[in-house]
Amino acid sequence: MVRAAVLPAVGSPLEITDIDLPEPGPGQVRIKLAAAGVCHSDLSLTNGTMRVPVPAVLGHEGAGTVVSVGEGVTHVSPGDGVVLNWAPACGKCHACSLGEVWLCADALTGAGSVYARRSDDGSDLHPGLNVAAFAEETVVAANCVLRAPEGVPLTDAALLGCAVLTGYGAVHHSARVREGETVAVFGVGGVGLATLQAARIVGASKIIAVDVSPEKEELARKAGATDYVVASETTAREIRGLTGKQGVDVAVECVGRAVTIRTAWESTRRGGRTTVVGIGGKDQQVTFNALEIFHFGRTLSGCVYGNSDPAKDLPALAGHIRAGRLDLSALVTEHIALDGIPAAFDNMVAGKGGRALVVF
Repeated sequence: MVRAAVLPAVGSPLEITDIDLPEPGPGQVRIKLAAAGVCHSDLSLTNGTMRVPVPAVLGHEGAGTVVSVGEGVTHVSPGDGVVLNWAPACGKCHACSLGEVWLCADALTGAGSVYARRSDDGSDLHPGLNVAAFAEETVVAANCVLRAPEGVPLTDAALLGCAVLTGYGAVHHSARVREGETVAVFGVGGVGLATLQAARIVGASKIIAVDVSPEKEELARKAGATDYVVASETTAREIRGLTGKQGVDVAVECVGRAVTIRTAWESTRRGGRTTVVGIGGKDQQVTFNALEIFHFGRTLSGCVYGNSDPAKDLPALAGHIRAGRLDLSALVTEHIALDGIPAAFDNMVAGKGGRALVVF
């Protein structure tokens, strides 16, 4: 019996309750969580922006220690430190055959399974985004488990499972920022802070952070921002003013709102790249006219999970961490317990802070 944060239904508040986990079956791993990040995607599951079967235990960004393994699992053993991969690639679908593992058609198949039961009434529970990290312990498919990088505390390594892979990948894989280019990052939450650090690591010459909150400027500058703009109706004009009236080479949108996506587009120079990382609802309609698409010659692209391959990117990230170029602690503005998750969601909605980290 372990404590977990359960979403009983879309639109309902989380319930912190006891759940019963089975022992790992063939091809499964049981993990004792060290920490789990509270991501905006978890909030999107509670309000229905993203849909998964419910009731569910949420949480998809986490790290911990292997407790036990099922038959056939050989790549990890009890006692190993691991990072959870909420979107494991099947290796067989069309996207995987193209090497685009972040678009795997079957990555979220496990979210439809029953992986545990509530202790109070025995009702079935689903693993929100495959890994159910908002719990003291979890049982996951073996392909959802990656060895944690050596020398990285597990409480920090939790952030590698979503925020850092997404932000790093947005810069390195999606936008492909080159040394000396200028970058604007919209949204200074966990992913935005990771994106700022990634832009600094690649050697961007000017890194402009944009957020609705003036209080986030110190966080942004610590992560690598050279300039800070408080979001307003004149944001695009301000960014052009900071870049010789040209606009940035690359804009990365980490919010998922139509107005922010449109502003990021307008902040990008002719021939530049705009990458959308934020997950917005179907009601967030973005419009462009045919003439501006021709005239500006910009590229607008979506970015799923940083267009990353976790198995390949984790070692690269570990190198940056060990060299002191990537500071995971700079993403975290609050350490909380399980019962602090609803308040962390409220802060997210209000635009406060960076990443809240559940520490077990």
